[in-house]
This record gives sequence, C-alpha cells and structure tokens, in this order.
Amino acid sequence: MSLPLSIFVIAHNEADRIGRTLAAVRHLTDDLVVVDSGSTDETVAVAEAHGARVIFNPWPGYGPQKRFAEDQCRHQWLFNIDADEVVPPDLAAEIAALFANGEPPADAYETRIAEIFPGEAAPHRFAYALAPVRLYRRDKGRYSDSTVHDRVVLAPGARVRRLKGTIHHFSVRSLGDQLAKLNSYTDAQADNLEERGERVSILRLYLEFPAAFLKAYIGRRHFVRGVYGFMTAMNFAFYRYLRIAKHIERRLLAEAARKGRLTQ
Repeated sequence: MSLPLSIFVIAHNEADRIGRTLAAVRHLTDDLVVVDSGSTDETVAVAEAHGARVIFNPWPGYGPQKRFAEDQCRHQWLFNIDADEVVPPDLAAEIAALFANGEPPADAYETRIAEIFPGEAAPHRFAYALAPVRLYRRDKGRYSDSTVHDRVVLAPGARVRRLKGTIHHFSVRSLGDQLAKLNSYTDAQADNLEERGERVSILRLYLEFPAAFLKAYIGRRHFVRGVYGFMTAMNFAFYRYLRIAKHIERRLLAEAARKGRLTQ
C-alpha cells in the first residue's frame, strides 16, 4: 500500500544505478518524482520503467535542483534519496510504520547514510555515517538554495527524530569516476567561495590535504575499510585540497591581472 508520501530523486546519467534506487521505494508511494538535468544515457527510460514521473530541469546547483523537485511533489510529506542510494527493506518498513496510524509523530526525521565501497555487500559495521534530514513535512522544512550544499533547513520549533535504519550509499563506481565527480564539485565550491566573498588563507593550501586525510582515514574510520578505505581517504583529501587550490589560483590570477592593468 502506498503512503501519503512523495519520494523525489535528482539525476544525471544514472542509468546504471537509478533502477535499483527506485525499485527499493516504489511500493511506498504513488508519487515517485525524478528530476533529470539532461541525461544522455538511458536514465529517463529506466526511471519511467519504474513508474517515476520524470521532469526535466537544467542544472541550477544542488540546493536549487532539490527545491525544484520539492515543488513538483504532490504530498505534504517528502522523502529524498539520491540516485546512488538504496533504501534497504528494514528502513522501508520503518518508514511505512510511521504512517500506520496517520501522521508521523515528528515533523522531520534524520536518516543515517552509510557509504558502501566496491566489493562490499553492506555497510561495514564500523562505517562512518552522516545523518541528515531526508524525511520531512514540506511545511516544516525545505532544501537550502545553496548551489553546493544540499541540506534541509527546518522551520523554528520543528520536531526532529532519527530513524533506526540506514540508507546504503553506493557512491563509488570507480576511483577514476569518483575523482572526476569530486573535481567538478571543486569548481562549484570555488565559485561559491567567490560568490560569498570569502578569502581563504594561503596557509590552508599546505594544511588542507593532511588534515582532510586524517579526518577521513581516522575520524571517519576509513582505516577499518582496508585498501579501499585508504584510497578513498586519499581522494577525499585531494578533493578538499583542490577546492582551496582553485580558489587561491583564481585570486592570484585576478591580482596579477589588476597589477598588469595598473602598470599599463
């Protein structure tokens, strides 16, 4: 039985992954929404084959795209998952149980998200997990309009609880694919730093990589994940370094251009 719940996904060239994502939640809703930003593979066909209502919207950034998706949904309650995430049966059952007697008791629910590396069938028992709000009432929360950060901003006084289940996040197709994706993130984040007028210290250029590696390898417990844990921590550290490097490079080039104009 479907719930009074809209489920939405944003996607771009996710034909190899989105089918599993949608199949895991299709039974929960009569309003499955996929917002596609111009896929050139079979993403749209796969989504439609799984009963999704597919809507095209040119890519405006992460927050704005999810806000657009929210506006396409029919129900008061919204659940967001990404195209590389899978809701396991226990979490699907937990969500269904919330609606068994009518409205869920809280206004928003944090949901643990654990990354699954290639070769793993399930999250490692000691895997680090984020817990953002993913299930919420649309009158109590909305995604922020940040182009680089996609988080739900809740209304003052919103009642928040946490679900027991965990979303499985299959984010890594390969290390090369991960690096390409992270490289595109750094462009957007460098743009965002400029838009906000932030000026990052050059000292960060030297400290960012080792600090980020330790954050991932030790703080996020990638060290328990074997070789892939080490490699993924290295990718994360390079990504964090590269966003700072791009920001500082732009600043240095802009300053050089200004000096050039002044000496002419």
